[in-house]
Amino acid sequence: MRSYLYVPGDRGEMLAGAGTRGADAIIADLEDAVPPERKQVARETVAAFLRDSPANVWVRINGEEDAHAIAPLAPAGLSVPKVSCVADIERVDVGLPIIALIETADGVLDAREIARHPSVVRLALGEADLGAELGIDPSPDHREWQAVRTMIVLASAAAGLDAPVAPIATDFADLDALRESTRALRRMGFGARAAIHPAQIAIINESFTPSPDEVAAARRLIERFQAAGRGVTTDDDGRMIDEAVIRSARRILAQAGDPPA
Repeated sequence: MRSYLYVPGDRGEMLAGAGTRGADAIIADLEDAVPPERKQVARETVAAFLRDSPANVWVRINGEEDAHAIAPLAPAGLSVPKVSCVADIERVDVGLPIIALIETADGVLDAREIARHPSVVRLALGEADLGAELGIDPSPDHREWQAVRTMIVLASAAAGLDAPVAPIATDFADLDALRESTRALRRMGFGARAAIHPAQIAIINESFTPSPDEVAAARRLIERFQAAGRGVTTDDDGRMIDEAVIRSARRILAQAGDPPA
């Protein structure tokens, strides 16, 4: 999963068309995108959508009541917001896969334990609420977020999870900035990004898909390593190729859906 498209849970017409927008998964949102007076409408709308939808649909819930109401409809999983500790996962654990959305200081500091919970399949980082709590006012290159982002990547890797979901870009009109920031997030170790507008999806998918040149280079490395028949060899430029380099090459091929023979 490279891209997750948030869709307000009370907007049935938007949910109905979301599967045609190119996102790898949809997150039907019962939380921030829905005003309080429409929460029940949203739950009913999402339930109707899940009964008919063949798409890969996750549901971002508000709490236990939502989790128990949605579970019988068998979505792909639950997106749980503002996860600050393992107990927040246990309260909504209804036997579905969970994406734990880390958007509090406690959640960042406990991310390793959260990632190890057996129902958690992926971490996601939410920077809007977290930034308000921490008082972060990011510069254009978002350098202020590097330490937090790295902690989420490390927690995911240590728990053996897929690379985490990167935070949304709120400016969906500036697609050049989206491309630049998404590629930077991929370089940091993120494996997907959430979108709040369909215009963002193609760029997110492209950014998290290895290019043909990257795939070809990865395959060449693997073939050269296998042909050498020993633990370390070099490429044409004299750079060392060892098992760590080959693991990275295999990851690129797996991301491209082109596993080595």
